[in-house]
Amino acid sequence: MDLADSAEEAAFRARLREWLGKALPTLPPRPSPADWPGRRAYDLGWQRMLYDAGYGHVHWDATPGVRLIFLEETEKAGAPYVGANFVGLLHAGPTVAAEGTEEQRARWLPPILRGEEVWCQGFSEPGAGSDLAALRTRAWRDGDHYVVSGSKIWTSHAEVANWCELLVRTDPEAPRHRGITWLALPMDAPGVTVRPLRTLAGSTEFAEVFLDEVRVPVGHRVGAENDGWRVTMVTLSFERGTAFAGEVVACRRVLGELAHEARHNGRWDDPALRRRLGGLNAEFRALWRLTQWNVSAAEASGGVPGLAGSVFKLRYSQARQDLYDTAAEVLGDAALDLDRPWVLDRLTSLSYTIAAGTSQIQRNIVGERILGLPKGR
Repeated sequence: MDLADSAEEAAFRARLREWLGKALPTLPPRPSPADWPGRRAYDLGWQRMLYDAGYGHVHWDATPGVRLIFLEETEKAGAPYVGANFVGLLHAGPTVAAEGTEEQRARWLPPILRGEEVWCQGFSEPGAGSDLAALRTRAWRDGDHYVVSGSKIWTSHAEVANWCELLVRTDPEAPRHRGITWLALPMDAPGVTVRPLRTLAGSTEFAEVFLDEVRVPVGHRVGAENDGWRVTMVTLSFERGTAFAGEVVACRRVLGELAHEARHNGRWDDPALRRRLGGLNAEFRALWRLTQWNVSAAEASGGVPGLAGSVFKLRYSQARQDLYDTAAEVLGDAALDLDRPWVLDRLTSLSYTIAAGTSQIQRNIVGERILGLPKGR
């Protein structure tokens, strides 16, 4: 498989680099990490700039290769990350693009691309995290609406979101994977309560969401009733397969900065540390090639990433934790100073073997669906 840029991709890369060089100096200062309304406005403002420049479409109306180039070049240039718009741009939106009706695509995709609406993810529950199919949030039909009651946890960006990609149980008598439905929930609907959660790093990008007989139009269902597990697998394939691509580039940049810092503070003289840095360099180079392979394979199969996304997610989660553990070695005693670079990133990295499916779940997927091993009993 040819992983090099085509002539069209190379031209796109050059145009994007030129535009980034002109656009980034015009951005206002970034808001405080604790200022979520400010961060939402900043992130959506950046998305609007991308849209006006003709780059807002790349997440759905471009080839996977072009999307990957976009993520690579924006990260290399130090452009803002998608931030508060992560769920909408990188997996809710692509899911609607792949599974939604024409009316749904027309309603939800343009506002995401124009930087007008934010989505959050309502999948995990207090008793259904790694075992997502154990979810208990109920939804029952009442005419042209579903009535939803239950709760969600670790709901990304719920406090600043307009919409939520929500999984509900619509048939409690069906086998648990077959009674689930994927809904688009308006976050301003009566009966929705959001309670922010403070993480180890001190941030509040997650929240608990409580749903008390919330009415959701049937027209907000993506896919068929009780077919939500299949639609969810499409969502997770985007989340695991390509959504972390820009972060791989960021990790490679951090790795170079760590090597520079080690040379500066004398820790470069430790051969064990140099071996770790060299091993991580090989790891992230391999992960980048795997990402290129994944997007090329997705392009060949209609644009939806496949099971190889679980291989990527499994290795990337661990490699990211190893990177920031190594950063602590480079920093020495300064690794306890929350104001130093990489320290908060190290705390955040602890969540990566849990987010988007735990490493244990990824190993099951790799073993059973890729290697063909029997299921555990």
